[in-house]
Amino acid sequence: MRRRLTGWDVAALVLNLTAVGAMALVMWAALVYARPAVNLAGDEQIAQRIFYIHMGCNIGALAGFLCSLVGSGLYLFTRHLDWDRVAQAGVEVGTLFGCGTILTGIFWAKPAWNTYWTWDPRLTTATITVLLYVAYLLFRNGIDNRHTRARFGSIYAIFAFLSVPLTYYSTRWFRSIHPVVFGGSNPEAQGDFEAIGPTMSQALNIAMVGFLVLYVALMWLRWRQLRLADRLEELREELET
Repeated sequence: MRRRLTGWDVAALVLNLTAVGAMALVMWAALVYARPAVNLAGDEQIAQRIFYIHMGCNIGALAGFLCSLVGSGLYLFTRHLDWDRVAQAGVEVGTLFGCGTILTGIFWAKPAWNTYWTWDPRLTTATITVLLYVAYLLFRNGIDNRHTRARFGSIYAIFAFLSVPLTYYSTRWFRSIHPVVFGGSNPEAQGDFEAIGPTMSQALNIAMVGFLVLYVALMWLRWRQLRLADRLEELREELET
């Protein structure tokens, strides 16, 4: 028998197709539309195009971790498990984008700094943030009771979010070689993108919006999946009793 499409299914399909189109636009903007940086040459000129993906992943990670903070706070206030699913989905998708941020940063660092890794404050704090949320997922999966797991995860996610502003302000609080794209208080960290042109800034905006659309699509799908998984678990418990 054919299952009729619901409004949720249609919305998910439209959102997924929009995300695919947005990512195609991001690739075009990063690889074709954005002009070469006037202050870079050689391998750095090629590698700088990774930066658009890097910043897009940053936006996705921030949105995921912020969503986990809001979902956790609302669960503790309402005790409604749907908000815990929002928090869990936010952490999972945000961690995925956070890993993308670190990975693209590594690929960019080699031609820019002649090393894949350096203990720069921004790199170090970003890695700590991702590891904190990976630990959230590991600890959470070790708790069987659904509400206990939700309560623990909510409290943990709220404290873990403190590492996000620490990462953002690390280049201001500590000496850093990490580039600052628009403004900033560290003059030594602005060399790589101080001459950013109009097409580069537009490509950067396209990348951030495109990755935000991708985040919403992944977040929506994961939240629905978690909701269905919980419903199946409830039905299984009803059959066993």
